[in-house]
Formats: sequence, C-alpha cells, structure tokens
Amino acid sequence: MNVRNPLLAPLLAADLAAVLALDQRALGGFWSPAQWQRELEDPRRPGLGLWHHARLLAMASGWLVVDELHITMVATDPAHRRQGLGRQVLAALLAAALEQGASRATLEVAATNPAALALYSGLGFSVAGVRRGYYRNGDDALIQWLRLDPSPLPPR
Repeated sequence: MNVRNPLLAPLLAADLAAVLALDQRALGGFWSPAQWQRELEDPRRPGLGLWHHARLLAMASGWLVVDELHITMVATDPAHRRQGLGRQVLAALLAAALEQGASRATLEVAATNPAALALYSGLGFSVAGVRRGYYRNGDDALIQWLRLDPSPLPPR
C-alpha cells in the first residue's frame, strides 16, 4: 500500500506503544521499552516519525553530542518500504539537528545491508572506517559521516 502525505511529527513519550510496535515489526526489537522510554524523554535525543492516521510507518532517532548528530536508528514498516519514507524521516532528522546546531552526522551501518547503504549514500554519507565484527552476528559495521550543510539535501 502506497501512503501519500504521511504526517511528520516529533516522537514523544506518549508514542511509546507505537514506537515499540514499529521497532518490533521493522527491527525485531532493537531496544527494550526502558531504553525507548529514555530516548523519547531526553531532548538531546531527537526522534521523528511519519504517521498515517494512528499508525507509525517510519522513524529515525539520534543523539546530539555537542555539534554532532549520532544517528542511532532508522526504521520503516516492512509493509511500506521502498516508498521513500525512510529517506524522508532521516532527511527531516538531519534538518532538525542542523537547526539545533549540529554540523555533522555519523552512524554505523552493517556492511551487509544494501538498502541502508543506498539510503545513506543517497543523502551524502561517506564511509570513514570499519568496525570489524561489530554486530552480534559478526557482521562488520561501516562508520559513515556527513557534513551537514544548510543548503537543501540532494533530491531523490
């Protein structure tokens, strides 16, 4: 199902149930309820979601550390992938971080995740290093960086 004009909104503590549900559907339970509660309550941990009616379809979150945004998670409902929702929510998170004083963004991504690699590359991220065996399954993580620029992000 293709969703038109989803609502972009900050993720709040009141959204915990929707965040946990999307986390389970998209990532298999990335964080515990207590971890998500901390993420949603801390103003230095921005999170944005794309909603269609009362259903959370995509979300992105990060930690603001001085002038850097460390992206901790990007997730899209499996039933709504390949519609640009992940790109839309991540681009909005990058723009919000820039407004809050961030000049760079960083993240780790599994070297074996071509969809995520394409998403990040399309937004201008570049590989700065490798963390060997970083993930529980032994996969390497690619450390990616992006200099945030007040000019618009690259088109899709």
